[in-house]
Amino acid sequence: MAIALRSPKNTASKNTAVASAVHRHDHLSKQGLLERAFTFAFRGLVYAQIWEDPEVDMEALAITPDCRIVTIASGGCNVLSYLTANPQAITAVDLNTAHIALNKLKLVAARHLPSYEAFHRFFATANSRANVMAYRTYIRPHLDETTLAYWEGRDMIGRRRIGGFSKNVYKRGLLGNFIGVAHLLARLNGVNPKVLLEAKSIEEQREIFDREFAPFFDKAVVKWITDHPASLFGLGIPPAQYDALAGDEKMAVVLRARLEKLACDFDIKDNYFAWQAFGRGYAKGENAPLPPYLQRDHYAEIVDRAERIEVRHVNFTEHLRVQDDASQDRYILLDAQDWMTDEQLTDLWTEITRTARPGSRVLFRTAGVATILPGRVPDAILDKWDYRTEESLDYTKRDRSSIYGGVHLYVLA
Repeated sequence: MAIALRSPKNTASKNTAVASAVHRHDHLSKQGLLERAFTFAFRGLVYAQIWEDPEVDMEALAITPDCRIVTIASGGCNVLSYLTANPQAITAVDLNTAHIALNKLKLVAARHLPSYEAFHRFFATANSRANVMAYRTYIRPHLDETTLAYWEGRDMIGRRRIGGFSKNVYKRGLLGNFIGVAHLLARLNGVNPKVLLEAKSIEEQREIFDREFAPFFDKAVVKWITDHPASLFGLGIPPAQYDALAGDEKMAVVLRARLEKLACDFDIKDNYFAWQAFGRGYAKGENAPLPPYLQRDHYAEIVDRAERIEVRHVNFTEHLRVQDDASQDRYILLDAQDWMTDEQLTDLWTEITRTARPGSRVLFRTAGVATILPGRVPDAILDKWDYRTEESLDYTKRDRSSIYGGVHLYVLA
């Protein structure tokens, strides 16, 4: 779930950058109109929480203390979670200015909030008026002007953005709104998504899914809605990725399979992604599942290492273009390549290969099952990399977010 494609050089316009990443067709064509509608939807906050499993990421990346990481920022959860693996440096890039502001807010909060309890309340609970007071006291004085302007500003319906942390910020943003609409649609059809969170075992999770959720996807209205690419804009899926996700199946069938994995393949006591999907927030309690950066045991590491992260509003390829040869070690592309043309993929992998040190690793996800690189990136580049087929299949199976068809690992041969 990310935009990090080719952007126009020498421009500070987020709309122009995102448009360059998404627009492929004439603006008067049906596909062109969909692309421009997606660009409009993508103007603000999309992901308050990133939807890639950081534990799978860190295992696949095999991060060591000398690693220099380049990753797409998105909601920032994984960027901070990678600090628990003790890398030398992390550069987080993104074209969405709301994501940049969220990442910078998290970094300042890690450095300046007075305790783990305050940090947990701000980002795990994210639903307390005390967070706004903590923002004014501990965070606001340390924000740069651009980030300050974002959080002091108002969203499209007039709410102060920082106020989201007093009213469950995970219900906001494009994805939060999408999940809210999905909950409403489910309730109108007699299904309360929160019922899954009452399960006491994986077996009971399966029973609830088969009884409550599976029939939902057979309803004509659900099939009709999901047959339209615009219905998945809330997931951050542009028209080009919609086609890759659907493949030869109806979208309702694909979404049912992905939700089934999320609901049935992992114990909800260990899967915070399920809590976000079915409960619209993190679970409460001392042993509630949380991203690594929000876990008490890692708090000191996050605080001590936060200065190792640099957040930049720049395209991934353009960032690499100004880096030295053999200067980076780990690259995390999320699902951005699903949106790319062959030319953009080749440009990206040319820069990855040039900047990669021996033993470098690249991790990415795809809406479909297979890696998308063979036949699209020249063999002269791709032959330098070893695709870890069996490991990739295993990572895909164990990714608790469950929304991707494939998790892929390439290692510099």
